[in-house]
Amino acid sequence: MTRWVFAYGSLVWNPEFAPAERVLATLSGYRRAFCMSSIHHRGSEEEPGLVLALDAAQASACRGMALLIPEAEETAVLAALRERELVSSAYREEVLPLALADGRQVEALAYVVDRDHRQYCGDLSLETQAEIIARAVGGKGPNRDYLWQTAAHLSELGIADAELDQLSGMVRRIVDNRLA
Repeated sequence: MTRWVFAYGSLVWNPEFAPAERVLATLSGYRRAFCMSSIHHRGSEEEPGLVLALDAAQASACRGMALLIPEAEETAVLAALRERELVSSAYREEVLPLALADGRQVEALAYVVDRDHRQYCGDLSLETQAEIIARAVGGKGPNRDYLWQTAAHLSELGIADAELDQLSGMVRRIVDNRLA
């Protein structure tokens, strides 16, 4: 079984375990996108939020972080990851090839959106995404905090994501206008 996990969203800044190793990594054939409706962690059934997912996109590549699960903690960490990430069946857990920044090639667990699931919403405009993210709140807090934390941590790692940065600015303007 693989012990690597690909972090592209909140796992980058809140993996909820201490990785034995953290390495910048690239996953080819997928893009990071706010394409999954969140009815648990960052929204509710009544007012869904949006969370990031890996969405298949042949000519794309997603940069993130490969996290190595400590061998002694593998069973517990995998159970906790599955409880967190597979709270609904909107994600599929897949083992995919990752290119690590240090030149290694590894197989890693990755959570990929199921495009046939009712929570998939890959065709929303950035404006619609911003409106949803600005107002939604779920069991783990405001949707906007999830966006801002992810964008800030990716930036700190030197991972450019122009769409995420644009969306962060749009949400900040909406929130600031509501407070004004």
